[in-house]
Amino acid sequence: MRGRRVVITGIEVLAPGGIGAKSFWSLLSEGRTATRGITFFDPAPFRSRVAAEIDFDPEEHGLRPQEIRRMDRAAQFAVVAARGAVEDSGIELDELDPYRIGVTIGSAVGATMGLDDEYRVVSDGGRLDLVDHHYAVPHLYNHLVPSSFATEVAWAVGAEGPSTVVSTGCTSGIDSVGHAVELIREGTADVVIAGSSDAPISPITMACFDAIKATTPRHDEPERASRPFDNTRNGFVLGEGAAVFVLEELESARRRGAHIYAEIAGYATRSNAYHMTGLRPDGLEMAEAIRVALDEARMDPTEIDYINAHGSGTKQNDRHETAAFKKSLGDHAYRTPVSSIKSMVGHSLGAIGSIEIAASALAMEHNVVPPTANLQTPDPECDLDYVPVTARDQLTDAVLSVGSGFGGFQSAIVLARPERSPA
Repeated sequence: MRGRRVVITGIEVLAPGGIGAKSFWSLLSEGRTATRGITFFDPAPFRSRVAAEIDFDPEEHGLRPQEIRRMDRAAQFAVVAARGAVEDSGIELDELDPYRIGVTIGSAVGATMGLDDEYRVVSDGGRLDLVDHHYAVPHLYNHLVPSSFATEVAWAVGAEGPSTVVSTGCTSGIDSVGHAVELIREGTADVVIAGSSDAPISPITMACFDAIKATTPRHDEPERASRPFDNTRNGFVLGEGAAVFVLEELESARRRGAHIYAEIAGYATRSNAYHMTGLRPDGLEMAEAIRVALDEARMDPTEIDYINAHGSGTKQNDRHETAAFKKSLGDHAYRTPVSSIKSMVGHSLGAIGSIEIAASALAMEHNVVPPTANLQTPDPECDLDYVPVTARDQLTDAVLSVGSGFGGFQSAIVLARPERSPA
């Protein structure tokens, strides 16, 4: 059921190489990469030693010392992005009924950096078998429960309506926005601050991905380490970041003269019920999510002008996606430009889905398709138009963005210009 139509009226992004939506778009449109050798800790013991880090000073972005002490890095990202999205939208939240303002924040791994840091302290660098809790920060519990992310954002914007954290692995950033859309469509909320945040670049996360050899060991040229759809790829590059949106009902946005980036016309999620990390090569579950999202949007596959791919840079994922696009879009898949921004900003786990939605909306805003950086030697099994190296001018009225997550999650979301999407 479509119900009320939902649009994006505010965007803020914190991404490697580009804090703020304008800087983020500049990075993407210029095809620059923000992957580098890890600087947050000594990466020498690890197989993969590259990441896409953000040069982020919380004080420079308006966080008070008490907030910095209380919040994990990912929560700080979420709050800064939420405030920026509200400012971008021009909406006066204090003039609205606070019970009609909701929050949905996605995160795959929660306060990983905070927990990692605090364990190091209470265990005296890992030397104590029985940790000493007296050395923990007073707000350690907030690091344990990801729900604190939604709480912090709700406090920051004065939202007293439904407040939720969505944690579905690497599709969290799409699913949190999809959930927010449903809250508005069904009439539970009029405005929702929605998005996702993750800051997973820590020793424990690197060790986890090392164990399954999912991340790249390409250390000699970190700026070219992330190579989605390239035949020389050998794993993804871990990243961090956040993107948050102001979502509101279309007619309300029009009445207040808001700038509308895009309508969220359709959304769907499916599970492959198959394997924790494995994917079937036929891409059937992702194709089904795409089909349902297009049906909800009341759009034909031929109306899609651009696909923002999950494009993690693993052979399994890239081939799975390619099959899903062919299955869901038919011959139109061969005529549709596709790209992966993970080639430039890495894979920020639960945050990346929202960051990719931001990229999709900005692609529509500028009628430019961002490139897949580092795509020099295409995988012959990935034979679609993956827009290598350089951005492309492209009239873009409708975008499909997809995500694939450990556990079998497959999600798809369709953005369209409101005047194009059926009422």
